[in-house]
Amino acid sequence: MYQIDVENLLKSGAHFGHPTSKWNPKFKKYIVAKKNGIHIIDLQETQRALDKACRKIVSIVQASGNVLFVGTKKQAQVAIQEAADKCGMYYVVERWLGGTLTNFATIKKSIRRLISLEKESGELYASLTKKEITMMDRERIKLADLHRGIKDMKHLPAALFIVDGNFEQTAIKEAKRLGIPTFGIIDSNTDPGVIDFPIPANDDSIRTIQLIAETISNAIIEAKGGSATEVEEVSTLETKDEVVSQSEKNTEDSNKEIVKEVQEVIVKENKE
Repeated sequence: MYQIDVENLLKSGAHFGHPTSKWNPKFKKYIVAKKNGIHIIDLQETQRALDKACRKIVSIVQASGNVLFVGTKKQAQVAIQEAADKCGMYYVVERWLGGTLTNFATIKKSIRRLISLEKESGELYASLTKKEITMMDRERIKLADLHRGIKDMKHLPAALFIVDGNFEQTAIKEAKRLGIPTFGIIDSNTDPGVIDFPIPANDDSIRTIQLIAETISNAIIEAKGGSATEVEEVSTLETKDEVVSQSEKNTEDSNKEIVKEVQEVIVKENKE
C-alpha cells in the first residue's frame, strides 16, 4: 500500500482541521473528533484515500499519462515544486493562468514565444537598441515566470494533483470541463465532491503537504519503473497556526495531548 504511517501524519499536524464554525458539512465522514474548537481529521481515512489516489495515479502514469502538480498557496509552493521535479512531472506554483488547460493552444503559443526569446536573444542583441533589449528582457522574464514548471509540457496532463480545493477552484473547474481527473489534499472547510480523489488532511501544514506530495511523487517514480526514496520521518510536532489558539501555538505539551487522544480514538476504532 502507498501510505504514510499515522505517527508521521500526527507529527506533521495532518489531523488538524479548521474551526468547527468554518467546516463544510459534506466533510463530516472524515471527522473523528472535536478538540479546542477545531475538527480533528480521521487519519485512517487519510491513509485510505492516499492509497486509493496513488493507485489510480500509478495506472495513469503507466498508460503514459502525465500529472500536473498545482499548489499556488504559499504553504504549498516549495513542496509541490520539489515533488514534481523529483518525479519528472510538471507544476504550477506561482499563479494559475485562466485557460491553462481550457485554452492550452494559446498557452503553447506563449511558451513558443518564450523559447524563441531564450534562443534568439543573443543574436538579436547585436542589432537592437538598449531600449529594445530592455523590453525584450522584460518580456522574457515575465513569460519565464508565468510558465515556470510547464514550459516543456507539450500536451494536456492526464491528471491534476492539487493542494486546497477551495484555493485552486479555477484549475479544478478547467480540469473537470475537459474530463481530466483531479487528486488533492482537502481540509474540513472543503466539499470533498469538488475533487475526484480527495485526500482529507490539513492543507495549511507545510509538512503535511510535503509528506503527501512526496508519497504521490514516489508512486509516480515507481510507475515509471524507478526506485522511490523513503518518505522522510517527521521529527517535531507541528501546529495549525490558523486554528490553534494563541496560547497553544507553541505549546508542544498541548499538541502531544491532542496526538495522544487521536491515537486512542484510532486504537478504539481498530478494536471495533
